[in-house]
Amino acid sequence: MDMLITKAPRGTQDLLPSDSGRWQYIEGIFKDICAAFGYKEIRFPTFEHTELFLRGVGDTTDVVQKQMYTFNDKGGRSITLRPEGTASAARSFIENGLFQLPMPVKMYYDVPCFRYEKSQKGRLREFHQFGVEVFGAKGPSIDAEVVSLAVTFLKAAGLSDLSVNINSIGCPECRARYNEALKEFLRPKLDRLCDTCKSRFERNPLRILDCKSEICNELCKGAPRLLDYICEDCRSHFDGFKNSLDTLGIAYQIDDGIVRGLDYYTKTVFEIISGGFTVCGGGRYDGLIEELGGDSTPAIGFGLGIERLLLRLEETGVQLPCGDAVKLYIAPMGEAANVHAARLALELRAKGISADYDHMGRSLKAQMKYADKLGAENTLVLGDNEIAAGSAKVKNMATGEQTEVMLGEICEFFGRKS
Repeated sequence: MDMLITKAPRGTQDLLPSDSGRWQYIEGIFKDICAAFGYKEIRFPTFEHTELFLRGVGDTTDVVQKQMYTFNDKGGRSITLRPEGTASAARSFIENGLFQLPMPVKMYYDVPCFRYEKSQKGRLREFHQFGVEVFGAKGPSIDAEVVSLAVTFLKAAGLSDLSVNINSIGCPECRARYNEALKEFLRPKLDRLCDTCKSRFERNPLRILDCKSEICNELCKGAPRLLDYICEDCRSHFDGFKNSLDTLGIAYQIDDGIVRGLDYYTKTVFEIISGGFTVCGGGRYDGLIEELGGDSTPAIGFGLGIERLLLRLEETGVQLPCGDAVKLYIAPMGEAANVHAARLALELRAKGISADYDHMGRSLKAQMKYADKLGAENTLVLGDNEIAAGSAKVKNMATGEQTEVMLGEICEFFGRKS
């Protein structure tokens, strides 16, 4: 058999029915919490024009230089599979005139993203991301709200050992002053930087601090602190952000090493860590909308990898529900019973009560084994005697208790129990 047909591409994985319940549970928590915070869902295309990411994410970032899935379509247009969600949300904000809505515009998404990088534990080439974006709010209180939403979600998902790390990377004006100081620090070491960082030295030296090379990390030790160069406006915003976190009772620590990996960030940046594992990252991007052709609009958001979150939950021993069990398994015996079982199951399903029955012609004993493997909460044996009597015994599989129920009242019986 051809392995190319029967093996998923490297860096991708199947989500099996046995695992989908855990995903749906986490997705449900995220959507409920976003709704509680007043955020509404946005959905956007899986691919965009490449220029969106070149301008939005930044052509000096690792994402653009090394990780994007880019190709020409049949019309010769350069198309890229979405590597992250913020640029798409910003493009949609402009294209669909969402700036005409009352501000702030608060949205969330649950999307697959694509990055070509070394496939390893917790890092896939196709991965899934929760994200939130807020457009139009300038003050630092919204920064704290975004962080509090992330913390609320992660705690609800089951993580308790959270560390909120924050920093400010300033605005373009104060960052320009910092870049000059950083270049002066790095210039004597320039020949020892990796080739990628050498190319960043003139155009975007801040990216050097985010390099994954151990050599570059070592060479950057002792570099000037960006926080020492931010202007009064950025410092005031950062102080307001910290005060807002204090108001919300969210503990945090300042990590002046956080710069994030994308060019659109300004002022606030943050990461949420669990056991040394970054489970969420985000920040402000007040210049992105204008960079993409819209009017100047302040904005902030975060991204959170679902696979990485599930991996961390597994490492900490958090047991997530694997999905709803079948409420009733009907075991028919004979042709007449098969017909009744099909009709009864359909009636239950129409009422929102999960039900299943035999399609394989199994013996009664085999059906009971199958019901047990399904995790059915209740079973009902349906034969000629039960059809003639118009009633059958519903057995609770956990307790063994059996209850005689009229066949015409099965839906009502489970409606009372739910």
